[in-house]
Amino acid sequence: MPDRLFRDRRDAGRTLASLLEHYRGRDDVVVLGLPRGGVPPAYEVAKELGAPLDVFVVRKLGAPGQEELAMGALASGGVLVVNDDVVRARRITPEVIQQAAEHEGRELLRREQAYRGGRPMPDLTGKIVILVDDGIATGSSMRAAIAALRRHHPARIVVAVPAAPESTCQELAALVDEVVCATTPSPFTAVGASYWNFEQVTDEEVRSLLQEAATSASARRTERVLSDAEVIQAAAIRTEDGVPPDRALFDLVGDAELVLIGEASHGTHDFYAARVAMTRRLIEERGFCAVAAGADWPDAYRVNRYVRNRGEDADADEALRGFQRFPTWMWRNAAVLDFVGSLRERNDRGGDESAAGFYGLDLYSLHRSIDEVINYLDRVDPEAGLRARERYACFDHYGTDDGPTFGLAAAMRAGDTCEQEVLEQLQDLQRHAVEYARRDGLLAANEQFYAERNAVAVRVLPLHVQGPRPQRISVWVTGEVPETYPFAV
Repeated sequence: MPDRLFRDRRDAGRTLASLLEHYRGRDDVVVLGLPRGGVPPAYEVAKELGAPLDVFVVRKLGAPGQEELAMGALASGGVLVVNDDVVRARRITPEVIQQAAEHEGRELLRREQAYRGGRPMPDLTGKIVILVDDGIATGSSMRAAIAALRRHHPARIVVAVPAAPESTCQELAALVDEVVCATTPSPFTAVGASYWNFEQVTDEEVRSLLQEAATSASARRTERVLSDAEVIQAAAIRTEDGVPPDRALFDLVGDAELVLIGEASHGTHDFYAARVAMTRRLIEERGFCAVAAGADWPDAYRVNRYVRNRGEDADADEALRGFQRFPTWMWRNAAVLDFVGSLRERNDRGGDESAAGFYGLDLYSLHRSIDEVINYLDRVDPEAGLRARERYACFDHYGTDDGPTFGLAAAMRAGDTCEQEVLEQLQDLQRHAVEYARRDGLLAANEQFYAERNAVAVRVLPLHVQGPRPQRISVWVTGEVPETYPFAV
């Protein structure tokens, strides 16, 4: 490999920028150059990525008699890093290190004042910080910068250099989130050997580049129109396996009483697992007490009985067997199975007051809902059960396809509407609601509520069918037994 790889530091910076393309256009990126030699390449990186540029001052502590050999380094914030190998090999005393640190510390303060002119250090908290130098030999200066930078609590530290020994790049990779070494010459003789022009960078050049970068950044903020991708990126929240950190999740939710998780949650296992994880956190930490799923009302209520320890199912797998209508995988899957089991365990520990329920939003199940109404009345009022059978017999000659056959016949005026029968049955249930609910406390109230919702489903489905398929109707359950039933039809 030829020794001279870059025309100058600016040329090297453009090469680095091409390797850092994945950070282009992000508003959480800050580029810091290690002055003086690291500022010209850092300027090119910042310009290409559209990121702000600043300096992070580091002073090398030269070994006595061989100043180019670093026995350590001092960085902004008073952080001192010592190269133990050099110190031991040359038997350098602590007093010598202290004297060098005091001397370089004065120069460090002078440079910070000269470059910033009293301007404070930028806020690096939660930022992606790209540390740029013109090259690395032993890595002492860069280690000092990394140690000092951590005090500012960045989200991610990236080290980017045009040239460095392979071994040094590997060592730094253990200290930061990402290392970009454009070239790793072998053998590595000196940083300057990679440049045709390696003249010393002056303080004036550093100030000029910082001013130019600040002017360009101001112009970009004023004139630049964000692309759609950048707008989305700016609003997006970083997640792990699709789940945002608790703080981000709770900030999004705020004091809302109803949280909707979007349609993307119908899909792969990853989506289901993410939804389950977020729902668990909201129940455990924010006191949410109801899960309303896009599932058939009677099938979901069977799960509700199980998680509240009021049903006959022995385990979560059995409780989910009610989901038999296509597509069964939507709710009978591993993620939901695990969630239902854990919800039952939580409710058993906490008791009725803090128990969370599981409800369905869909009103597809015409015949299932009819069966549930009749079964309920058979238990609490057998005579009323007989009346329900007579009224719902209107649907018998339309088959058991949960609506399409009946819907087509009703839409074409080719059969009975059954409207009067289902209205009478719903009104009958409502007239006796208080009587049924008082028989056995909360449990009876829940079961009466469940039966009445099924009667509503039977009432709603025939009246909203306009063709061979019933429309989807969403029903929001806002509580266990609300005084009124706020169903959105």
